[in-house]
Amino acid sequence: MKVKRIVIDISTQDLDAAKQFYQEILGLELIMDHGWITSYGSDEQQRLQISFAKEGGSGAPIPDLSIEVDDIEEALQRMKEAKIPIEYGPENEPWGVRRFFVRDPFDKLINILAHI
Repeated sequence: MKVKRIVIDISTQDLDAAKQFYQEILGLELIMDHGWITSYGSDEQQRLQISFAKEGGSGAPIPDLSIEVDDIEEALQRMKEAKIPIEYGPENEPWGVRRFFVRDPFDKLINILAHI
């Protein structure tokens, strides 16, 4: 057996907040809308990954979700333009990523990162 996909489900009554943060700011595409659930994604080829952590690295808290982007500075600028507070970073980490943390509209701590 092979795992084909991992889906993250976040409970909310405010699907419009998900649209604003994940589609309008982060640029994910709406790939499913049944009225009671919306899903956002990308046509980028992705590897399956699930991580378990005792700490967030560099003294940071453990994020709920990590999103790798191709342009970390553009992602940072979009967050600033949307007036979303940066909770950590941006930092160049010793393991080869540049990252910053924000909270999504559902209070999930999001690690936005790019490999450097």
